[in-house]
Amino acid sequence: MRRFPLRTLLLMLVALIAFGRLWCVTHQEKAPGPRPGRMAQAGDAPAGAPVPSSAPECRTLERALESALRTPQDTQVLDEARQQLDACRQPPVRACALGVALDARSPLSEGEATPLRGLLASLCEHCPPAANSCARSVGQALLSAAVGPNADVASAKWNLEHAGPGLEGACASLVQLGLAPAAQSDLTVRPPVLALVGELAPRCSQAGFLDDALLRAAAVNLVAPTPALVALAAVPIPPETSAMKPDRIEGTEPGFQAFDRDENTGVPVGKALKSKRWDADGALRASYAPTLKQLVSVRIRATGPGTVRAIVRTPQGVGLKDPEKDFAFVNPTVCRFTGTGQWEQCPLQVPLRDVDAVSVFPEHADTELKELEVHGAR
Repeated sequence: MRRFPLRTLLLMLVALIAFGRLWCVTHQEKAPGPRPGRMAQAGDAPAGAPVPSSAPECRTLERALESALRTPQDTQVLDEARQQLDACRQPPVRACALGVALDARSPLSEGEATPLRGLLASLCEHCPPAANSCARSVGQALLSAAVGPNADVASAKWNLEHAGPGLEGACASLVQLGLAPAAQSDLTVRPPVLALVGELAPRCSQAGFLDDALLRAAAVNLVAPTPALVALAAVPIPPETSAMKPDRIEGTEPGFQAFDRDENTGVPVGKALKSKRWDADGALRASYAPTLKQLVSVRIRATGPGTVRAIVRTPQGVGLKDPEKDFAFVNPTVCRFTGTGQWEQCPLQVPLRDVDAVSVFPEHADTELKELEVHGAR
């Protein structure tokens, strides 16, 4: 007779014990539920609290909405759907999924006061973020605007206004697909997207879902001008500002000569070789530690044209990622200089915040930076 090795027997014993524990856990008797008619106790749901999606009012909501979709002219059916929707404050996912059908059956172009449109508004205002068709429609509108000829601004605004619990997610879509790209110099954001950003940003800003530094960066970016963002981000220019001396200068040597207040010296930025950090640093990068609380203008003297970008820190996951410096950022263009050899002024339409650095990008090989002044406050 074959004998099992001791190690095998021990493993079998351990497996048997584990199986026994699993069986006990999965076969425990449920605690007895509350007896009908008992008095309310601490921890009970208060009267008027949202009805959970498992309640009878919610279990039949999907059927009621389907009936309304089939016979939208039947007022009795519409009234029944409205009553059930009003009674169910946390609609189940299957009912929320009918938001797409309601929108298709009663588009906004037919008016906001149609019965099915009213059902859609109430449904979106109570559906959870992951199942909220209005919130998803905002992201879809931004994606469509990125490739299509026009943006359906009216529908996008309506969906954002009625996104309910999905408002934060809808605003996150606006940030990732519209606002952050609009604050970057190397991206071409199509006019339909900029139009949507300008129309949707006020609602998200009012709700507190837009980072102020990012909003200002998008507002001042000369690559993607958006007047609506300038108006939204407008704040008084701080009275006490001055030329900010950088704490660190990187790039073309001798970089310090761009900040030595000597107009007879300069930095041959046009001859700089493009490194792997060119998109962030350009030919010359002047960094500030800590970051500038305000950046209000740039004053530059150069021979040959180019641009100046600001490196604005943003929340993690928003905009670009600097793996070496370990932070996220956007890089709006804040100044275009022609390089006549004379001083050129570049006042910003709104002050920037959280500015980590400014970078110089020459456009000709013979561009030489004589002096650069960054005016702001720490």
